[in-house]
Parts: sequence; C-alpha cells; structure tokens
Amino acid sequence: MNRRLTMAQALVLFLKNQYVERDGSELPFFAGVWGIFGHGNVAGIGQAMQQNPDFRYYQARNEQAMVHAAAGFAKMNRRLRTFACTSSIGPGATNMVTGAAAATINRLPVLLLPGDIFARRNVAPVLQQLESEFTQDISVNDAFKAVSRYWDRVSRPGQLSFTLMEAMRVLTSPANTGAVTLALPQDVQTEAWDYPSTLFDKRVWHIARPLADRQLLSQAVESICKAKRPFLVAGGGIIYSDASRALASFVEGTGIPVGETMAGKGSLPYDHPQNLEALGVTGTSAANLIARDADLVIAVGTRLTDFTTASKTAFQNQDVHFININIAEFDAFKHAALPLVGDARVTLQEMTSALKGYRVDTQYANAIATAKNNWIEETERLFSLRHGPPISQLEVIGIVNAYAGPEDVVVCAAGSLPGDLHKLWRTRQPGSYHLEYGYSCMGYEIAGGLGVKMAAPERQVYVMVGDGSYLMMSSEIVTAIQEGYKLTIILLDNHGFSSIGGLSQAVGSGGFGTDYRYRNPETWQLNGEQLPIDFTANAASLGAHAIRATTRQDLQQALESARAEKITSVIVVEVDKELRVPGYESWWDVAIAEISESEAVRQARAGYEESRKNQRLFL
Repeated sequence: MNRRLTMAQALVLFLKNQYVERDGSELPFFAGVWGIFGHGNVAGIGQAMQQNPDFRYYQARNEQAMVHAAAGFAKMNRRLRTFACTSSIGPGATNMVTGAAAATINRLPVLLLPGDIFARRNVAPVLQQLESEFTQDISVNDAFKAVSRYWDRVSRPGQLSFTLMEAMRVLTSPANTGAVTLALPQDVQTEAWDYPSTLFDKRVWHIARPLADRQLLSQAVESICKAKRPFLVAGGGIIYSDASRALASFVEGTGIPVGETMAGKGSLPYDHPQNLEALGVTGTSAANLIARDADLVIAVGTRLTDFTTASKTAFQNQDVHFININIAEFDAFKHAALPLVGDARVTLQEMTSALKGYRVDTQYANAIATAKNNWIEETERLFSLRHGPPISQLEVIGIVNAYAGPEDVVVCAAGSLPGDLHKLWRTRQPGSYHLEYGYSCMGYEIAGGLGVKMAAPERQVYVMVGDGSYLMMSSEIVTAIQEGYKLTIILLDNHGFSSIGGLSQAVGSGGFGTDYRYRNPETWQLNGEQLPIDFTANAASLGAHAIRATTRQDLQQALESARAEKITSVIVVEVDKELRVPGYESWWDVAIAEISESEAVRQARAGYEESRKNQRLFL
C-alpha cells in the first residue's frame, strides 16, 4: 500500500518515526528540525513542517549556529538523539558548512537538509546558483562532501526512500557518525510520489556494543601485566559509551592512572585518586609527568590528536607501546597500537575481569599519588591568586567552578579559555564539561550551550566565552529567549583574541593583529586606542539580563543574580589577558618562520627546532 506525498512531506514523516535503542532504553532519534526558510526550502520542507506541528520546528538566527545547537544537543545525549537542520539554497546552505565540519570532526550526528538548485534545469541559472562551464551537476552544496560522513543529492522523489536508509545507518553508527547531508533540489521537494507505507512505520535502530577480538584482548591483558608504568588516556568515547563506571572499576582494581582528553574530561570525578586530570598541551603537571615515562599507554575512545599527544612529544619512554580501545577501526590502529576495536564499556569490563589480581607496584602507586597531590596544591595556588582589576581569567574560572553545582554544565569551544578550563575546571559528573575542541570553532559556545540546555533543561548551563567568539555569533541569545531556555553566559572581555595573542608572542610576532584597537593614523597599524565595545548594552538589546562585573565580589553577586533570573543572563567581566595559566611539561608544534628579519622570530625558531627533536615516530 502506498501513500502519495511530496518528497518533503515524506521526509518529515519518516524522521518523526525514527527511534534508537541501546541497553533496552528506547528514544526518538530526532527532536525536531532547526531551520531558516528561503526560496530553496519554504515551499518544500517549510510546507511539510507546517502540516506536522507535533514535530517541532525551531527558528534559528544563523544557519551555522543551528548546526552547533544540534551538535551540542547530540553530544549531551551521548549521540542517541539529534536534530535535522534545513536551509535555503546558496549562502543559507554554505553557512552550515562550518557547523558540518565541527560535527563530523567531533563524531556527532546531525542531519543537514540544504535546499538545492532546480533538478529540471530549465530555469537555470537561478538566484544564488553557482555555475560551471564544465558540468551542470554541481552546486554550492558539493562543498559539504568534504565535511560530511554521508552525502547525497535527491534528484528524483523516488530516490528518497533509499537515501534515507543510508543516512540513518551512518547517523546511528558509533564508529562512523558525523554530519549527514542530503541536498534537496527545491523543485523535487515539492513533487509528489507514491511512497510505500512501510517507509513511515516506526523504525528502531539498535546501537550495538561490539566485543573486541578475543585473541587481541588476551594479548592486551598480557601486555598490561608486563607493564611497569601503564597509563590510561580517557577520551570522549568513555562518555559516549556511558563507560565511566566501567573505567572507575578498571583503574580502582589495577591502580593504573588516568589522563583525560578535552572530550574525555569528566570520565572520572576530578578528585578520584587515579585521575590525574587533563593530558597534553593543555594538561596538568601530574598527567604530563606520569605520561612522559609510561611504558604502556591504554588509549580509550580517543583520536590521539596533537593536543592530547603534545604533538607526539608526550610519551618519551623509548619502549612505550600502545593499546587502543576504540569503536572506530580507523582510530584503533593509530600509533601502531594493538587495536581493540569494540565498545569502550564492555571492553573495559572484560579487561577488569581478566586482570583480577594485577595491580601496579607500590613505587609507581606512590609516584602517582605524589603527582596528584602536587597538582592539587598547584590548583589551589592558582585559585588563591588575586589580581587586578581587571581580574584574571583563571580567577573567573575558579569563582564560577566553585559556584556551580556538581550537575551543572560548563560549555566552551575556542580561545584561551579551553586550555585553562581543561587544566582547572573540577568536574564531578560525566557530561558536566562540554568543550567543542575537535574543531575549536569560534562562535560555537552560545549555540552549543543552547543545544546542551535543550538536552538537559533541568541543569544549569554556564557558557564561558571570550569577546572574540561572542562577537562572531551572539545571535542565538535571541533564540534562547524565544524558546524559554535559560543560559548563564560569562563573557570574558579581554579586548581581542587572547589565545592567538599569546601564541603570536610565543612565535616572536608580538601579538600582531590580535587586539581590538583603532587604526593608528601615524603608523597605519591597528595599535591605536582600544575600541569602546559595550557588551552589556549589546546583550541587553538582544533580550538578555545583562550584568557587568569588575571585581571578584561583583562576579559572585552576578552569579547569584543570574541564578535567580528566569531568562538568559550575560555577565560581562573584563579580564587581563596577559596573565595566563602556565603550561606544564608540554609543547605544541606550531611552525615558526625559518627566515626572518626579526630577532624575536629567529630566537623562537631556534627553540622550535630544539623542541622538535623530542617528537616521536610511532610506526
């Protein structure tokens, strides 16, 4: 039996009936559709959404932001739920490309439905169409191919049934998920077709927990038993697999210490004895010192990026080797590791059972405890610093962290804040630390925070954002107000790009082009007076409760005021961007000019070449 529907109507009806199930818990996969309508989707997807009011439509202010919101929602739901995002053709579509890249790099499922040019071609070139002399089968939506895990153009309404099955296969795959893009020509969206009724039946996609290979698992256990200084890297896969308890059991039984990646922070409570907290470029002294001498690294659910490995300098033991536990084969084989391709939770549980009776020796256990205690003392030292006004960024982090409850969520993405948060934020529950750091996308923070709040409306969400990111995309404050989702946004005003300013100084360029200043008529450079940007007035104009804080006491009072508010609050705090949290036993490979007239650059290059000697090849 068939149902005659437009392609867009069939698409929406299908999305409404998709569910996922893991461990016996069943959830609707799509929570609705984000969209901004234009001539490429208003008569197709727009009309279909209008006749399906039970499938909620959310109105965004920026197409990139709505993808970030969907990704934030998906991450908070451990990839078991997401949104679809629809745009018009042309700039509306390409605005989503950055969001697609962030979702795919972070392995988060989002469904993108950009409008596309006419499939029938007779009216081409249409408004906003990219023309090519070499093919008519191209549009700006082809730009999504590089940043999508699955891409298709639905050129005929009858193709929809088949492409939707492939889209769902990828979206619900723990190993292959990311952005899925279905380009939808605007004429095809409105064309009718006799679709099989079974397409619209409730469909439940099972999220499996695959076991690692038996032989390789035995080899891994044997390797751990022989190791003298094993070290575990906890990645985002721990969170997505809901494996925190399994990790705790594993390390409590073996005594093996843990370093957390950006995505994996919160895998264990910050005060767990085995948790040495942040690892890598933005890592703690405890994690980096213990990792340096590790003879075995057990990497769980991590991509082993340069920030985690300190650009391949973190693990200096000449005999170090790796065991990678990962749902994705691609990641499991990195660093010439023994690859355990499987679910993080069940693999850790199996290894815990197999390692009964094994424990690290007393000398190593004492070294772990000493490193942990030293880091606690260092954190307390940093939090006790008093600076300014303007106060320091690390003081702001300490105040907000002390004020937030165990279940509250901090959200950030770009600038110098992520590095300081990775070191200093004391997480107490999985999912309470939400950093987009795979793409570190400026502008993610407020939109991503909105997605987090939509996923967990009962929790307080603290969005920490620098003035640079805020100016790029503050627009979703309006959406938060419109939808009644309360965020507490702490806007750190450091008059420019603090992170890149520090990096510019480190590479000998003196912070060039990183301050918000007038152009100097004498030098013709951007080194005049500071720009007088009133962020408090800006936030208030968008409908937020806006507060300016100057001192520590001001900030504490502002947090109290924000908690009492029912709408989104923006707390603007001026900070001194020159006072930074130091690095600890780490290095990041940022190439420096080999030839320069600047003595500062030449000195930085000499130090760079010396540091590169510590890079390892794991083949």
